[in-house]
Amino acid sequence: MKHKAGFVNIIGNPNVGKSTLMNALVGERLSIITSKAQTTRHRILGIVNEENYQVVFSDTPGIINPAYELQESMMDFVKTAFEDADILVYMVETGEKGLKNEAFFKKIQSLKIPVLLLINKIDQSSQKDLEEQVAYWKEALPNAEIHPVSALEKFNIGTIMNRIVELLPESPPFYPKDQLTDKPERFFVNETIREKILLHFKKEIPYSVEIETEEFKEEARIIKIRSVIMVERDTQKGIIIGHKGSALKKVGMEARKDLEKFFGKKIFLDLYVKVNKNWRSSSSQLKRFGYKE
Repeated sequence: MKHKAGFVNIIGNPNVGKSTLMNALVGERLSIITSKAQTTRHRILGIVNEENYQVVFSDTPGIINPAYELQESMMDFVKTAFEDADILVYMVETGEKGLKNEAFFKKIQSLKIPVLLLINKIDQSSQKDLEEQVAYWKEALPNAEIHPVSALEKFNIGTIMNRIVELLPESPPFYPKDQLTDKPERFFVNETIREKILLHFKKEIPYSVEIETEEFKEEARIIKIRSVIMVERDTQKGIIIGHKGSALKKVGMEARKDLEKFFGKKIFLDLYVKVNKNWRSSSSQLKRFGYKE
């Protein structure tokens, strides 16, 4: 049997379940998940390897109309997902009627590659609502195959995976067969810390935060990590640290537990908070944090 391989890129509005879907398909928790919009900021690859195929899944930021330079960079990741996709997975949730960016929606309508439209969160929908959704999307995107799923409950995920493998083009693998993702260890440290901030802080705080891991030392039984939480204003720094350091301690403790599961080792995590003014609107800072080439 000839080898198959291809890029399967997942796009959709914020909070439709793209990261949950990719984690379910890959079988690893690569993308962080919260109920807040813009949880995913980067394009994250998750690679599934079998003897006869390699699927390179790509989780992307939720599609928005960008308001500042960081968000413009996030939408650039979505644009590249259109450019190199062998199969496009367009994820919607029940009740949704199109993308928040009309230009991207028109791109989907004109694609010549296979498009799988997944209606997610059907566990929260009635049969009648689902039938109405399917009818709507058949008309709106006649070039797409429509599949109802629940990424959280893993309903229909096996069927989707089998269909993706069927649609893959013949190709040698793009990555070594033992590789799980394109991101380095420090990236997952940063994302785990950022997830805890998204979960515990409200309003603008989580969106003003970037994480930089300055030290990652792996020893036989322990990994020693030093990471900096960057915020845009002094007031935000005080909120992240909390009374007598209580808020920062909570973030560190929860991140450490998740990182110990992820790496399978004891973790020593040292966290600091620094002010990096207006980093979200600075091209040089966005390059530094991997949002621009």
